[in-house]
Amino acid sequence: MDDLDATLIRLFADEPRIGVLEASRRLGVARGTVQARLDKLADAGVISGWGPRLEPEAIGFPVTAFLTLEIKQGAGHDSVARHLAGIPEVLEAFTITGAGDMWARVVARSNADLQRVIDAVLSDAGIVRSSTVIALATQIPYRVLPLVDATAEPRPRAG
Repeated sequence: MDDLDATLIRLFADEPRIGVLEASRRLGVARGTVQARLDKLADAGVISGWGPRLEPEAIGFPVTAFLTLEIKQGAGHDSVARHLAGIPEVLEAFTITGAGDMWARVVARSNADLQRVIDAVLSDAGIVRSSTVIALATQIPYRVLPLVDATAEPRPRAG
């Protein structure tokens, strides 16, 4: 990834509805170059989607919690992951090392509703125990653009 890729990613991150033609005009490169770069970044998995980013709080889920799950030996992470995928309030889940086996970020409508979400998570026989931590405030939201800036290599300048 070079600095043109990084600039292009940042432009579309800041203004996702800008369009290829306007991006090419602002960056001073051909429309075909912008489209080819976007296609290359998408094919490489660098760009993984173009949809809107939603805020759970704005759609009625102001409580965020992190569940550390311990999975019964032999139950398998895949079956637990399938179970979690069926619960709308589970936003993401990861297999982890350390004290637990899996980590899940969940949202709820209230602290009382969080109990319902936890009960739904724990209804899978493969999960033997969980611990929950409630988030009080977001200090740094999910981000990847600093990685783009840190890894972009300068493009060679034409002579």
